[in-house]
Amino acid sequence: MAYATINPYTGETLKTFPEATDQEVQTALTEAYDTFKSWRHTSFAERAKIMTAAANILRRDIDKYAKLMTLEMGKVLAEAKAETILSAEIFEYYAKNAEKLLASEKLPVADPKEGEAVLIHQPQGIVFAIEPWNFPYYQIARIIAPQLSAGNTVILKHASNVPQCAAAFDDLMKEAGLPKGGFRNLYTARHHTETILKDPRVCGVALTGSEGAGAIVAGIAAQALKKSTMELGGSDAFLVLDDADLEKTAKWAAFGRHWNAGQVCVSAKRLIVADAVYDRFVELYKAEVLKLKAGDPMDPSTTLAPLSSQKAADDLKAQVEEAKKHGAVVEVIGNPVPEKGAFFQPLLMTNLHENNEARLWEFFGPVTQLYRAKDDADAIRIANDSPFGLGGSVFTKDTKRGVKVAEQIYTGMVYINHPTMVKADLPFGGVARSGYGRELIGLGIKEFVNHKLIDVVDIDAPF
Repeated sequence: MAYATINPYTGETLKTFPEATDQEVQTALTEAYDTFKSWRHTSFAERAKIMTAAANILRRDIDKYAKLMTLEMGKVLAEAKAETILSAEIFEYYAKNAEKLLASEKLPVADPKEGEAVLIHQPQGIVFAIEPWNFPYYQIARIIAPQLSAGNTVILKHASNVPQCAAAFDDLMKEAGLPKGGFRNLYTARHHTETILKDPRVCGVALTGSEGAGAIVAGIAAQALKKSTMELGGSDAFLVLDDADLEKTAKWAAFGRHWNAGQVCVSAKRLIVADAVYDRFVELYKAEVLKLKAGDPMDPSTTLAPLSSQKAADDLKAQVEEAKKHGAVVEVIGNPVPEKGAFFQPLLMTNLHENNEARLWEFFGPVTQLYRAKDDADAIRIANDSPFGLGGSVFTKDTKRGVKVAEQIYTGMVYINHPTMVKADLPFGGVARSGYGRELIGLGIKEFVNHKLIDVVDIDAPF
């Protein structure tokens, strides 16, 4: 597993990094647990100071952090800056709310003889975070901000193509004042995953990645009797009901499918459009995609980035060709993309009928699946005809109708009149093959803590 910075726009290999040695992994585990033993007793106020400091540094040095993301995985500069700010907001959220979210809870009991029952939330040790390349900072922040705020420590294994972003966050937390060992980036080899998860000082693993990687890591964690949370793939449905504002909806659809070059778990990958407005919506959608400008992601005018690597572009092309063999009809949309760099031409895919298994695949790039629905019930049926269940959207002028439809979609998140959002104060997670567990807000900070019952009972109370 080679850790290397390869600019997806130029194809140039800029820097490589050696994998961690077995001894470095053991040292990191020891330092992380030694720090945990004191960090777990550190006050919420002291932890909050460090979270706030990290946020302030991200805001202060936003250009530095954003350009590094663009350099390593090709994200357009405006989106890179937005991600840097989002990461800062996550740190700020937990600095403000961690103590309240983990406050002791007095439990109501049916009989006073049961005692005075209290539920307390205590950190458990080292959390192992395995994160992907598509949001190099946000993915780290949404794990370490809650887990460090809860009193755990964290070891990170980041994606192999964003090693400098991973190192930048390591440096960030040191500058913010986090004690040595509180957070550590490691360029681990494959066999280190099992080593880390089987170490008794590690309390669990949080992974964001592919189904394949999730299944392997969850299996190792299960063997070690460790908790895992999994945020895996997605093929979000974007429902356009017959009363939607089509002009605005088409703009959101084009944005929702093509931000981050379509490399988002919660991209609007499947457009499901009511028959009555289908033709007009498709016309508007194509016009919106035509406005996208592919080019140098460092150029502020660029709105469509290259994919994260040439391999990603080649793999997506092969997947599209395989879909064609199953009967998919593919149409080129948008302006031609540059030949230089790992760009992928936006495509529109139809004829995804019930016998075409390509309808069940996740296309991680600017490939739009398009479906025609007879009515609301048919749109819901198509939306649920997926192995995934991460996010989703429903567009309608009647929000009550939209909520009613949303309630019937089997997924972790549904937004009415907006593509799936990622915010510091909203939960994130899915169901089915999109994984399990939740990140952010109180749900995320409680994933790896011990929910301990303490019950004070009269010694003479009956059993």
